[in-house]
Formats: sequence, structure tokens, C-alpha cells
Amino acid sequence: MAGCVSRVELSVTCRSLLDRDLGSRSDPLCVLLHDAGGGCWIELDRTERIKNCQNPEFCKKLVVDYYFEKVQKLKFGVYDIDNKSFDLNDDDYLGGIECTLGQVVSSSVFTRPLELRQGKPAGKGTITVSAEEIKDTRVLCLEIEARNLDKKDLLGKSDPFLEFYKQNDAGMWQLVYRSEVVIKNNLNPCWRKISAPLQTFCGGDFNKPIKVQCADHDSDGSHDLIGTFETNLTQLQKAGDGSAVEFECIHPEKKQKKKSYKNSGIIRIKSCKIETEYSFLDYVMGGCQINFTVGVDFTGSNGDPKSPDSLHYMSPDGINEYLIAIWSVGSVVQDYDADKLFPAFGFGAQVPPSWQVSHEFALNFNPSNPYCQGIQGIVDAYRQILSQIRLYGPTNFSPIINHVARFAAHSAEQGTASQYFILLIITDGEITDLDQTRQAIVNASKLPMSIIIVGVGEADFKAMEFLDGDNGVLKSLTGEPAARDIVQFVPFRQFKNAPHEALSQMVLAEVPKQLVSYYKWQGWPPVKPPEIKM
Repeated sequence: MAGCVSRVELSVTCRSLLDRDLGSRSDPLCVLLHDAGGGCWIELDRTERIKNCQNPEFCKKLVVDYYFEKVQKLKFGVYDIDNKSFDLNDDDYLGGIECTLGQVVSSSVFTRPLELRQGKPAGKGTITVSAEEIKDTRVLCLEIEARNLDKKDLLGKSDPFLEFYKQNDAGMWQLVYRSEVVIKNNLNPCWRKISAPLQTFCGGDFNKPIKVQCADHDSDGSHDLIGTFETNLTQLQKAGDGSAVEFECIHPEKKQKKKSYKNSGIIRIKSCKIETEYSFLDYVMGGCQINFTVGVDFTGSNGDPKSPDSLHYMSPDGINEYLIAIWSVGSVVQDYDADKLFPAFGFGAQVPPSWQVSHEFALNFNPSNPYCQGIQGIVDAYRQILSQIRLYGPTNFSPIINHVARFAAHSAEQGTASQYFILLIITDGEITDLDQTRQAIVNASKLPMSIIIVGVGEADFKAMEFLDGDNGVLKSLTGEPAARDIVQFVPFRQFKNAPHEALSQMVLAEVPKQLVSYYKWQGWPPVKPPEIKM
């Protein structure tokens, strides 16, 4: 396997985007995809959406691993987002480009005209991408409030937000952070805690100039400047332990026109801390074991395994979609588990000797020791059990989710980042216990656990997409939200003609973030933290 040389963050700006909205300007978002082979493009990252803007400067950086020895084909796509759906297929395409990561990192500034398709320009639209290597994994945490900001709205007070800029090597100001929350009608706002990579803010140079801009948010995108000031990290670090650092917010035009002008308000830095942010590899190399469990759907809707129409039917070469999913995901995950013993379960079948329906039976028929030796052990157990059970129903996910959650809860009680659990559920999608499954996922979101669902066959997977939570935070029936997003759903049919590794890349893409987010939420460092090299 190629060794990752480094990680880079990509800054994206666009100019003169097409206007697809009637009565207002487009609401653009940029998505980054990479070529996984076989004509299959997989999403790596996406920016935030900016309302009513034809010349967006995206604040969210796109992060990608850079391999010198690989040609890494990338696709940047810009979309006009007019709904809350995560899926971009129902949004207007404003143009895109294809390039390689090598082209981007070897250019100080990489600008290309946007195209709607090859050879068809997207009006006068352009995209500019600049790359910066991520060398510093520390995080800057700021708590900021303001006093007596200027009133900008005729019928109300200002709706202030903050933007931070750093000076690049060419002396130009580059947007590095935009505060998430626009505080409505408040001239004395206290913003939500800011947390951003130190590298992004100042490249690790504590004396590099930082410009802070405070503006009044307008829904049509024509934000009004309240004021601005310049500082650096050395000055900001004086805040903390009860003593704030204050800056006058100055509007340049007002200062020039009025002799009596003092300022447009005071920005107070209440706290400035630099924290260490651990990566997925920090946790894995620090001793975290990843425990892999498989749950296989044996309900009647799959069809009789002896029939060629069945999803459990073995082709002449001895495979089916269930086995391909087990191999694809398991072959990656097994490298992170020392003993290579994987529990494997089935659900929704009548099992001998009583022929009662079970929603949590061991594939090896040994409930006290459901472990299979390696991925091949799971495959062998699956092949053997097909002729020994009767496919039935209903399709209940919650028992197997709760089963793995019990182990994850026991591990969490240790209070260390030593074990993380991945549950792979392979199903034809006809879920019966949706409400109980929602509750099980919400409970599991507080544990060191991720759930991957691979949908096989041609069913309507709306329930699976709902559980994925990409279109909003998943909530239990009582309204309790998931503490974090732990479910990744992928329909197998999207990968039928793609290399097997494309499926594993897609379903496992979120796991590193989910693992890191859990341990960060708990405040647990790796069991053996890396040595900090300054």
C-alpha cells in the first residue's frame, strides 16, 4: 500500500457563477470527488453552502490525502442548493472541473473555467483552488463576545457574524474562518465557541497577521461591514484566566469621514487556548483496537436461496452480493483487529432445532462463542448455514445493534480509547422495527461504535437513507437526537460494475471521523499519545 506523503487542505473560491434562482442569486456549494476507478467517483468532502452569492469564497477547507506516487484524479462540482437534502442529484449543477491533485499542489494558484460538460463552458464561471500542506494538528479554541456594535438594520438591530482572514505569502488576505451562528438583533453578542485548525488560522506562525471582520448579515448576501481590526496569535493568547483582550472594531470609511468617530464597537476575546487534536492514526497507532461484527439479513423477502432470483443464491463461482459486501468491508477492517476473531450473526430466520424466529443467532450456531476466524471464517459460516435455516421474518435491526452496543458500553466504562466497534449490517432493506432501531441508534451514538448498512437488491431503501441521517440529525420516536452521526448507508447496486475496493472506500470513509469525534467528545487521548514535535 502506498504511504501517504501528507494531508493537504484545499481552499476554493468561484467567480461569476451561473444564476439559477428566480428572484435571487444562486446558493452555491462545492463538492470534491475522487476517481475510484471503473468510472466511479466517490465524494471526499464538501464545503458549506453560501446563500445568494455568485462569487463565493468558501470557508470550509476540503481535506485530502496526497500521494506523490499516485495520479489522483479529482472532480470539483459546484451546485446551487435549494433544499435540505444531502443528495446533490436534485440540485442545479453550476459547473465543474476535472484535474489531478498534482496539478493543484504544483500551482501556487490553480484557476480554471467551469464547464457544464466537456467543451461546454458554464458561462463566465471560474474556480480557483489553492493547496496548503497540513503540518500542524493543533486546534485553536476562541471564546468571543462584543459590546456596543453599530446598528445596521433600519427595523432592528444588527445580526452580527465574524470572519477571520490570514495573510498569505503574496500579501493577500485569505478567508480562514466564518462564525457559524448569525446572532439576530443583538449589538452585544456572545458567539458560540470557535474551534479551528491552528494551521488554517496562521500556518503555525504566532506572529502572522490575522484580520478579523465583523459584519451585519443580510439574507440577500449583501452583508454590511460593522468594523474590522488586525491582530496575531501572540496577542490573542493573552486572553484567559478571567482576563479578556479587547479590540476596537473600526469601520475605515467612518473613521475617515468623522473626526469624532471612536469605533463601531468592542470585540472581546474572553479565552484563547491551543489544544492537541488527535487523528485516527494517532488512536490506532496508540493502541486502539477496532472490533468488527457482521449482521446478515435472512428474511423471506430475500427469496429462496436455491432460486437464481434470490439475493442469497450462490452464483456458479460461489459468490453473491452478501459475500462481496462481507469481503470488501471485512478485508479492510481486519487489519486493525489483533486477534482476527469476528462475531457474525444472522437475523429474521427460523433456526433449528425449535425453528423459532431469531433476530440474533450466531452464524456458527454457537451462541456462547459466535466468533469466526478471520473474514474467511465468516464466509465459510455463511455458506454452511444457508441450507440449515428457513428464511422468514420480520426484519428487525434493533436486537443486533443493541447486542454490539452492550459490548461498546462495557468498553466505554474503562474510560480509555482502547476499543472501537463497527457493525456491518447487510440487508435487502425491508425493515420492520424502524422505531426501535431509531432508539437503538440514538443510544449507540453515545458509545464507541459505528454502524454500516449495505443494501443489496433493488428495493426502495428510503428507511435506510432515513437512518443514515445525512438529511438532518436522526431522532428517536421521543425526539431525542443522536449525539453524533454513526450510520453510513450505501446501496450495493451503485457499485455493481465498480472494483470491490470502491465499495469499501465508500462505506468506511466516515469511520475515521466517527471514531475521532467520539473520543474527542469524551476528551480521551490515545492510550499511548504520540510525541508532540514542535
